[in-house]
Amino acid sequence: MARSESPWDIEFVVPGDPNQNTGGYCYVRLLVEALKQLGLTAEVTGVPGRFPRPDAEAKAALDRCLRGFHDGAVVVLDGLAMGGLPEVVEAHASRLTLTALVHHPLADETGLSAEEQRWFLTQERRALAAVGRVITTSGFTADRLVDFGVQAQNIRTVEPGVQSIPGSSTPDPSVRVSGDAPRILCVAHLSPRKAQHQLIEALAGLRSLPWFCTLAGSCDRNPDYSERVRTQIKSAGLESRVSLTGEVNEDRLFDLYRQADLFVFPSLYEGYGMVIDEALAAGLPVITSNGGALAQTARRRGVVQYEAGDVGSLSATLGGWLADPQELARQKDSARQESAHTRNWRLAAIDFQEAMVDLVGTRQQSLFDREWLRRREGSDHAARSERLTLDLARWVRTAYPAHPQRNGPGAGVSIVDLGAGRGSNALYLIPRLHVPQRWLLLDQDAGLLDEAQERLTAPDVEVSQSVVRLGEDSLGRHIPAEVGLVTASALIDLVSENWLKALVKAVVTRQSALLVVLSYAGRFELDPPHEHDDRLRALVNRHQHRDKGVGRALGAEATRVLKDLMEDSGYTVSVADSPWCLEPGNASLTGRLLEGWVQAADEQDPCGAEWLSDWLATRETQLAAGTLSVTVHHLDLLALPGEA
Repeated sequence: MARSESPWDIEFVVPGDPNQNTGGYCYVRLLVEALKQLGLTAEVTGVPGRFPRPDAEAKAALDRCLRGFHDGAVVVLDGLAMGGLPEVVEAHASRLTLTALVHHPLADETGLSAEEQRWFLTQERRALAAVGRVITTSGFTADRLVDFGVQAQNIRTVEPGVQSIPGSSTPDPSVRVSGDAPRILCVAHLSPRKAQHQLIEALAGLRSLPWFCTLAGSCDRNPDYSERVRTQIKSAGLESRVSLTGEVNEDRLFDLYRQADLFVFPSLYEGYGMVIDEALAAGLPVITSNGGALAQTARRRGVVQYEAGDVGSLSATLGGWLADPQELARQKDSARQESAHTRNWRLAAIDFQEAMVDLVGTRQQSLFDREWLRRREGSDHAARSERLTLDLARWVRTAYPAHPQRNGPGAGVSIVDLGAGRGSNALYLIPRLHVPQRWLLLDQDAGLLDEAQERLTAPDVEVSQSVVRLGEDSLGRHIPAEVGLVTASALIDLVSENWLKALVKAVVTRQSALLVVLSYAGRFELDPPHEHDDRLRALVNRHQHRDKGVGRALGAEATRVLKDLMEDSGYTVSVADSPWCLEPGNASLTGRLLEGWVQAADEQDPCGAEWLSDWLATRETQLAAGTLSVTVHHLDLLALPGEA
């Protein structure tokens, strides 16, 4: 109990209106929505003024925005907002926890003069140096930023997700413009870098073929270029075959995807190219350039690429599809197959969480507050199974002095503690194993790990720590290859079945032992009983299954699932009870426990506030009078490999 559902507060800062419908703004907006669905606190602030080459209004607005955040606030600055204002970033870098979100370097924008490129390069290098931490939207951009002086270890990549487009499995026949003419869609604001003029040039040479083209995207961001495209369309006599929609809302955009037959994206340079994912998710085959990151991110089934700027290649590929319905149908089939592999924004948000923990882990908090961990330690140690501890100690003494090479140089056992917190698990085990030990403590809260390091001092014991987020995709890489024991306390009831499968894979691959203790077993009893105890327990157990950031939590089923997985892997598994027996002398811990149960039950049944309040009042009166005892059932699990 006493868990924080949202240990993070993240402030995103973007230039201008956050609701603009371009790739970068959509990335931030959809990411923030997904982070909130994971239970995190995330907000977006737009700052007025001219960007990316800022005017006085932009400079003052960014400074004012950053001044408004409290000391230590975690702030993610969009590269468009910060790249031209290093002096503002530098002024706040020591007070705030700043991270840059870079879609592509400003100096790489198409159409800049040599002087403008030099200016952006100088300014953005300085701003990135002040921030130090960077998240990019593609591996291409991450590689590019090394040229800006950003160290590779300070860069993480979080590729975007994609929204599912309702009803996109088949085109919508209700809006066909010219008989059965294939409908071409291009989504991007009109700009020289997006190169819509090259698409119009290619289409002008394909007049004899049936087609209708829609250019969806703002015409206001670069009015001169937009007028140039309109004039080009008129001069080519294509007014009846090319539509410029301007910026459209989400519903209209989804309609356009559903109505289209193929997607064309002639951009000269992209930091990722989110519209490629959107088109594939809609089952549309794609013709795109290989500009910038597109050379990597668009290398998939259902996508054909051509050399950026080569209008002849664009025209030839497009003409081939339009002239051959069977070829277009084959490309559609490929795109529909690929659509199953586009990832959603929830996965992107999980990746973003992990990236932020890696980059600014010292700012992150545990799911449990420090005071709760302190109060429960005595009860944890008293509850643990002595039998399983003795079995583990015997196995360790047999396995590791006899086979020191299993841990590399030196004797003794190497141990990894997952979700180590303030070191309670290690504090219990160290004096009971009776061999030299090397502990690696893993947790997302650096403050707790520092406290653990101070507490764990013993002869023949080495302790190191690492601030990480233990997601199912990263778990294996955080556990060293040579480890004799993997252990965790009060953890697995919070994780998903996929997380447990990742844990089992890591343990079995290393042929290490596994000790997982104090996992909630789904039962608690109170003496004297109360008429609402069963009702409360059912709500608490339902709450245990809520997503804690790594999928639907297993709750009380976790130990059973882990036992089955380990036995299926050939391990010998023992399970033992480890109940908390909280007598009246444990009033401090019991009081927090009661409050936590009521909070969890209230979140499951907001209409139950009255009976929950009465139940808690009764229990607190009994606790104060010294007449209340509580038993909370847990399970310990020890899994040993087939051979020592």
